[in-house]
Amino acid sequence: MSTIIKICGLKTPETLAVALDAGADWVGFVFFTKSPRHITHHEAQALGNLVQGRAKKIALIVDADDDAIAAIVDALRPDMLQLHGSEAPERVAVICATFGLPLIKAVGISDSDDIKAARSYESVADWLLLDAKPPKGADLPGGNGVRFDWNLLAGLDLAKPFMVSGGLDPANVAEAIMVSNAQGVDVSSGVESTPGVKDAARIKAFNEAAREADRIRLGRKTAQ
Repeated sequence: MSTIIKICGLKTPETLAVALDAGADWVGFVFFTKSPRHITHHEAQALGNLVQGRAKKIALIVDADDDAIAAIVDALRPDMLQLHGSEAPERVAVICATFGLPLIKAVGISDSDDIKAARSYESVADWLLLDAKPPKGADLPGGNGVRFDWNLLAGLDLAKPFMVSGGLDPANVAEAIMVSNAQGVDVSSGVESTPGVKDAARIKAFNEAAREADRIRLGRKTAQ
């Protein structure tokens, strides 16, 4: 199975087109006003219409209430919701029941204890996103360009598939895939020229590096 590639924080038709043409499996749109990647509902509707089934649309939300989520769902018509705040497992279950959409739950990782905490979401989320914990005092729960020790994920056996995120870029995504054996990779700041501004060349390079890692992994399995 190929690694799922998610390009998150897309804001313009031009960079969305680059991500789709490069072969991104999932495209993420941020609904969090503190983020430089935040988009309005009107922008979400326009961008979402451009996807045209070429990738899954992911709505990233942070501790949003039901009314806010309903407005986002109405605008974007996402395939999945990504919960990137402090949502407890009970809240995740409520969101799932209310909106009937597959859920990705992001969990900050810095040590092995955080891996244990991630397991509390296995029964309520469809995917887990294991992201680097934000630096102290950071305004954003993700997209900070920091990474964690991917060796913590080596041999990890979860009941649900997981993605790795945090500090990924074209130069290190292959290493992240090889070390973590994650089913997916999620990038935002690592394919930007400045915060919130996606770079076409970096998006293409990221996708190419991830696919090359897949080819290497497949070759290793074939040789075994």
